[in-house]
Amino acid sequence: MKIGVDYYPEQWDISLWNKDAELMMKTGVKIVRIADFAWSHLEPQENHFEFGWLDEVVRIFESYGIEIMLCTPTNCPPLWLYEKYPEIIRVGKDGNRVQTGIKGHRCINSPVFMAYAKRITEQLVRRYGHRESVIAWQIDSELEAYHCTCEVCRQKFRKWLLDKHESLENINDAFGTSVWSGEYNDVSQINPPTAYPSSWQNPSLCLEYTRFSSECTAEYVKELAMVIQREVPKAKITTNTWFCENAPDYYKLFNETDFVSYDNYPPVTVGEKDNPLYSHAFELDFMRGIKNNNFWITEQISGTIGGWTPMSPALRPGMLVGYSLQAFAHGADTILHFRWRTALKGAEMFLHGIFDHNNIPTRRYFEFSELCKTVSKFDVIESTRIVSEIAILYSPDCYNALRIQPQVDGFDYMEQLKYFYTAFARYGANIDVVSAESDLSKYKIVIAPAVFVNEKAVTENIYRFVINGGALVMTSRSGVKDNNNNCIMEVLPTVYKQLIGAEITEYDPIGNTVNQSITDFAGNKFRCRQWCDVLHLTTAKVYAEYCESYYRCCPAVTMNRYCNGVAYYVGTVCDMDFYENFAGNIMVQAGVPRLKGLPKGVEVITRTNGINEYIFFFNNSNETVMINLPKSMYSVMDSRGKDVIRLIPFDMDIVRK
Repeated sequence: MKIGVDYYPEQWDISLWNKDAELMMKTGVKIVRIADFAWSHLEPQENHFEFGWLDEVVRIFESYGIEIMLCTPTNCPPLWLYEKYPEIIRVGKDGNRVQTGIKGHRCINSPVFMAYAKRITEQLVRRYGHRESVIAWQIDSELEAYHCTCEVCRQKFRKWLLDKHESLENINDAFGTSVWSGEYNDVSQINPPTAYPSSWQNPSLCLEYTRFSSECTAEYVKELAMVIQREVPKAKITTNTWFCENAPDYYKLFNETDFVSYDNYPPVTVGEKDNPLYSHAFELDFMRGIKNNNFWITEQISGTIGGWTPMSPALRPGMLVGYSLQAFAHGADTILHFRWRTALKGAEMFLHGIFDHNNIPTRRYFEFSELCKTVSKFDVIESTRIVSEIAILYSPDCYNALRIQPQVDGFDYMEQLKYFYTAFARYGANIDVVSAESDLSKYKIVIAPAVFVNEKAVTENIYRFVINGGALVMTSRSGVKDNNNNCIMEVLPTVYKQLIGAEITEYDPIGNTVNQSITDFAGNKFRCRQWCDVLHLTTAKVYAEYCESYYRCCPAVTMNRYCNGVAYYVGTVCDMDFYENFAGNIMVQAGVPRLKGLPKGVEVITRTNGINEYIFFFNNSNETVMINLPKSMYSVMDSRGKDVIRLIPFDMDIVRK
């Protein structure tokens, strides 16, 4: 497990490089990430490469025993390249080229851009690929499923559709183009979605374009990875990601990489009442689930966030250390803090790093130094892994389809996943967030919220899990669409009717303004909102029913025995107290151990090496908490036995079970 920093030597005077590297070494920094936006500094004019400065940077870090993650600088082509080849500029949904001047404005499908991107990558890997200090490569930066509408992308999209659907007739049928007299009679009439709101446009076209865009991004990563691997076959390759506006299919994006990398900026304001979903534990487990393996944090929050937005409050004492330890607990094995120095110039000058503009060590530096010392104690848990009995399923198609056609005010696909995640996490459970097509055989409980788009492989996977004895949770807006993003002419939830043992006679999209509630089998009452499915039972039993409206006393939540397993269906959206109560009951029924009575904000994750288990207790709250252990346990952090754990805000302890 390593701590590192992001460093931008091209932005600083050469006199600082050696001083910075020396202080990094003394602080405990093990790795730096460099060059991700340095193309114009490496190739200031076409065919004129200047590597002398980077040679010196690499030499300096090597002299202090600091490892290097080297990035391809392809996110930001130099202005001379845009000027000479304007066709490489991405074209927006409005049909106009985006204005250059900030990052990420190249079209990754442009053959001209790809040729130059491969060339600069090849130059870098030939020069530095065999250096022992260069232990990993990052391709580009924060790649999205870009919605470019340039002529190259239009032609490529048309070919992609014809390859997939085999004929124009099949495309018309799949898209339902008879609506609004939209039939294509020539492939040239097919164009990417326009600047109109997506909900106004053909939903099949929009979903296909998100799939196409994701595949193009994954292909781009593969092409640059091949350039690196031709020169250094054993190179460790990744690309960094985040939950962005045009989210790619993360499973395809990282298919050709050695590991996943994530840019982690958890919120610095926490409060259970205001936002019960504030923790980034979900995001971290999501990243671990992409390749079912450990991952890197390539940008970790180090200070006040600003520049793109007004500045956030300062990190509270303990946050810098605590959020790094939280990431380690959930599967990160290398964390690089953004950034060593806060920029003096440019749009990100108020996105604060370890050092402020004044160049004087502050509280954040001393916390960072303490973090480096703390991580040195983690040797004993470095070989441990996370074993989960609970999984939450994520589908890129469902995510995108529900954004293309929002179902009701306030309804959000990712929020649905997070509510269930947070509820099960309240009982100290390990949770995997995985692809809906993953092998589910190792889990006892699987949550599949809003399986909006029906894919045969996913449906079969879910049925197989329940048939083999698993406990499944499904929710409203499942089974609504076919794989072409068209509604299915069957009673909802269509392909899942038999599994859940109920049918939806109608639904009421109540949004967030209508007061509604449900009562469960034990008489507990919970507020519900946004959506209400009115259910008719076939083989299921009532778990909870509505208290108001014309469907008062109708089932809202059901439970159905199916083959060797059980399927629950939650037909509405509730407040957090329902999900916590519901999760606790399901864990009891499924035989998954629970930790009861955890203080609010305390997160627990357990890691094992097959012999010993290590329990991480993280206090993600503003209050000091006390946790009584069932027996005396050895603390890895304090090197002594404990009966009680005391955690100040954002503090962590690790005990051996």
